[in-house]
Amino acid sequence: MRIAVAQMRSGIDPKANAAALEEVIDEAAMGHATMLFTPEMTGLLDRDRARAAGAIFREDADPVLARGRAAAAEHGIWLTIGSLALDDGEGRWVNRAFVIDNNGAIVARYDKMHMFDVDLASGESWRESNAYAAGEKVVTAQTPLGTLGLTICYDIRFPAMFEALGAVPCDVIAIPAAFTVPTGKAHWHVLQRARAIEASAFVVAAAQVGKHEDGRQTYGHSLVVDPWGEVLLDLGGDQRGVGVVDLDLDRIAAVRAQVPSLANRRSVAREARP
Repeated sequence: MRIAVAQMRSGIDPKANAAALEEVIDEAAMGHATMLFTPEMTGLLDRDRARAAGAIFREDADPVLARGRAAAAEHGIWLTIGSLALDDGEGRWVNRAFVIDNNGAIVARYDKMHMFDVDLASGESWRESNAYAAGEKVVTAQTPLGTLGLTICYDIRFPAMFEALGAVPCDVIAIPAAFTVPTGKAHWHVLQRARAIEASAFVVAAAQVGKHEDGRQTYGHSLVVDPWGEVLLDLGGDQRGVGVVDLDLDRIAAVRAQVPSLANRRSVAREARP
């Protein structure tokens, strides 16, 4: 099954980002991909929240989502939008992923569960929870690739979430991201490979890359990792672009037969304390 992965450099203008999304959908379709994966914050990447407020819409009015759905239908391709910043209608924003079928219909939504609240040694400070409402449940979708599990960026650091997705079990897990450079250099590849290995599933991690309009720098290195932990695609840390790779879905069963950790898993009870 052929998939495409878009490595993007989203900015502060949703119209420009929508046009970029249409371009990568067109490129993926030309590459005969069945499904395209895009990064976290495909529609808007702006850490100036006062400025961003004027470019964040309700789901039914979001121009990036509308144009993505239309382009998916036009090209007959499935689309996983890594996430969009949206107004939840209740005074908060949500960081929401979408799975869109080849007719342009939304078949699944997932709101990012884990908020990135941290002060980095580089001097960067992030407080996602000040603006974004956290999601409350794990989400999967049935797709041509099989069962697809949805996560977003910082979720990768929470093994319990991937244990839940492995228990489904998922055939593919999307981990779209806008990873910082310091954390990317230290942890990106090892975490992506670990999540693929422990879930015995393909991991598809579309990423933002480079210097953005709001001044931030993202790590890139969009990855596709197979259930054995082998990296099938790495788009590097410099350029935007679309990568295409063929997934051998029979590999999932073969790996699970060789290392049956999902079948052998037992619940771990916590030690009682006085």
